[in-house]
Amino acid sequence: MRPGFSDVLVVVDAQNGFVSSASAHVIPVVVNLVRQWHSVGAPVLMTRYINYEGSPYTRLLQWSKMQSVPEIDIVPELQPYVADSHVLDKRIYTTFTAEGKSLFAKHGWRTAYIVGLDTESCVAQTAVGAFENNIRPVVIEDGCASHAGAQAHDAGMFVMRRNIGSAQMTTSTELGLNAPMAL
Repeated sequence: MRPGFSDVLVVVDAQNGFVSSASAHVIPVVVNLVRQWHSVGAPVLMTRYINYEGSPYTRLLQWSKMQSVPEIDIVPELQPYVADSHVLDKRIYTTFTAEGKSLFAKHGWRTAYIVGLDTESCVAQTAVGAFENNIRPVVIEDGCASHAGAQAHDAGMFVMRRNIGSAQMTTSTELGLNAPMAL
């Protein structure tokens, strides 16, 4: 598989605050995909979730993480690629904010290859958001995880298969992409 100019690799919330022992294993996969995308001049969009006081997450879920550095920072392994990527700050689960939709329209991106954290929330919402905005979502399963563990990841994968179709689910191996390079 060779990404085209209407394809974008969307790296969802690969941030320090979402990396745990249950999710850290995907970071080398994500870094490898970003390297490959950049090596052929294909676009990469990295998102950063930023929580705020008074958000639904703080009010309804009593969850106040992801409000400041270092939690909101993109992981160190991806820092060398940030300057050559599009970066979208967001305050909701999906990448398809008004600014996100504008980026897709401006660049003519028609297929979103999606990786990142957390599978059951921001990754799933981004995949459904792409689908609902007539963008083909392709979720790269081995590039997704949840800091809450395998059960949350598996639940997210199940819901995405139902909502966007199993044909939109793949792996880096099925795409013909190389195994992760050592960091």
